[in-house]
Amino acid sequence: MTSAPLVPNLFAVCEVLVLAIVWVVDQILYALAGLIPPLTGLAQWFDPVARARLGMGPLGSELLIVVVTWLIAVTVIVIWATLVNLLTMMWVERKFYSRLQDRYGIMISIWSLPFWPFNRAHRPTHRGTGYLQNIADGVKLLQKENITPRNADSAMFHISPVLIASSTLMIFAALPWSSGFYVANLELGILFIFAAFSLAPLGILIAGWSANNKYTLVGGLRAAAMLMAYEIPMILSVIALVFFTGSLNPLTIVKQQERTLFSLGPLAIPAWYVFSPQILGFIVFSVSMMAEMERIPFDIPEAEAELVEGWTTEYSGMRFGLVFGFKWLRMIAGAALIAILYLGGWSGPVFVTLSVGGVPVPIVPEEAWFLLKIYLISIVFIWISWSVPRVRIDQILNIGWKKLIPYSLGAIIIAAAAIASGLWAVG
Repeated sequence: MTSAPLVPNLFAVCEVLVLAIVWVVDQILYALAGLIPPLTGLAQWFDPVARARLGMGPLGSELLIVVVTWLIAVTVIVIWATLVNLLTMMWVERKFYSRLQDRYGIMISIWSLPFWPFNRAHRPTHRGTGYLQNIADGVKLLQKENITPRNADSAMFHISPVLIASSTLMIFAALPWSSGFYVANLELGILFIFAAFSLAPLGILIAGWSANNKYTLVGGLRAAAMLMAYEIPMILSVIALVFFTGSLNPLTIVKQQERTLFSLGPLAIPAWYVFSPQILGFIVFSVSMMAEMERIPFDIPEAEAELVEGWTTEYSGMRFGLVFGFKWLRMIAGAALIAILYLGGWSGPVFVTLSVGGVPVPIVPEEAWFLLKIYLISIVFIWISWSVPRVRIDQILNIGWKKLIPYSLGAIIIAAAAIASGLWAVG
């Protein structure tokens, strides 16, 4: 038995919020109707009795209500992904690699502010956890000047960060966080997510070329060559998974893993695809995704010693913060994809379910299980990044073309053989 979602239907929740706002507006308009007569007709648009008399349907079916509901749902997802999880993951990485290097790392937090009574004058304490440091860095970048190189292609130079940021946010339009917490349920959702992922390398190449700098050009070309070498095995490993699932819908793939593979006494092994013959595809996909995020050892397009900062060298101010910060957001999206495709997504055991007003509320909801898996996968990525050295560009390409592509083709053959022989049945 698996846990239930805390948000059973994001659209319905946002629709209730919109109708509540409409009710408040309705009360204000009725209060003003006696003072300002022209508002009377507008107030009647919100009145159910007046709508029934005029032959109008329920207010919830109005196009304006539906459009506003979708806008609020998208805003909720964007704020949840960027403001909450992005800042949290940046903090997790900075604290985690500091511990790996045997130091405290960032310590500035709300307890470091000078108005607390335990802070001495001109010497605030640093007993905090450091979460506010990311916000302070963002404010600092906002205050810095955005400089455009004199001989750069200005239009392309400015479009590139927007393309990288917008394509990353498009991923979360089709990325569900639970069985009810999502914007759109697309039958080809995985395909849409990969299409959004593939736009960022184009933005990186444009950024490297448009700056009119040799370091950025080399970084952009390295990024294009590397990402092409790793996107092919990544797609092939997903094709192998399609043999098992028969679907590209994230909700369907997760639902197929919500069962028990076998039991070892009190311990139940879930039917996650990482425990299936697709473990080879899982390894290929994880390595390819790490290269897609340009993390060490695959960060040669941004190598500090050789290329200063690679394709981001000429960006300053918040434009640099945008392309740099969205790398963490792409890591969150990549970890979420790994969890959905191979680690059961948001499925997790049920411990206790409370009843609040007749509504069942799980102690550990699906959203919490999904976040836990995302953070654990991201921590593994961070651990690897700060533990191994970067490799040369020729070694990176050899790994992609000569190792991962044959392994991904092998995963397809294994998947087809397992299904044809009946050794694995989709739940």
